[in-house]
Amino acid sequence: MADGAGVELRPGRQAVADGTRAQQRKARKDSWTRAQEVEFLEVLSTTCNVSEAARVAGVRRAGAYERRQRDARFAADWDRAIDIGYAEIEAMLMREVLFGSESEEIVLDGEGAVKSRKVKRGRDLKLALQLLIRHRDKVAAYRAAAGVQRPDSPDAVARLRRAMDEIARKRAATGT
Repeated sequence: MADGAGVELRPGRQAVADGTRAQQRKARKDSWTRAQEVEFLEVLSTTCNVSEAARVAGVRRAGAYERRQRDARFAADWDRAIDIGYAEIEAMLMREVLFGSESEEIVLDGEGAVKSRKVKRGRDLKLALQLLIRHRDKVAAYRAAAGVQRPDSPDAVARLRRAMDEIARKRAATGT
């Protein structure tokens, strides 16, 4: 194959300005695309489940852990995703405890009339609890390093009380 200067090159080689040749590096078959990385982190942030995130992104689970070891930016993004996912699981469990869950499945016949109804109650919370337990220490360390406090920390409670006292004072002043 000839380049523009008439130099004969084999596939995978490229001529440089001084006429020497530089070999082009082939993309690794196990390398991640930016889209795969984004998808992996998005799924991780909603599920806290590395296996599921790797499956959806089309990468190996072990490859994700290897990448986390050698890429500090990816490791930081991973920690942020786990923190987000952990907060989602906490919120879901709190909603479940406070309000429960119930859904109704309606089956219609060919004419659109209701054929049957089935009420489904609750969810299996074992997986959510396992994920909370598995990631609790990592998330606590990440949040401490980032300066994030729990909503029930003494400082957060004191700030909330001050804000509520200020609202009460303004309401009393306006008579509302």
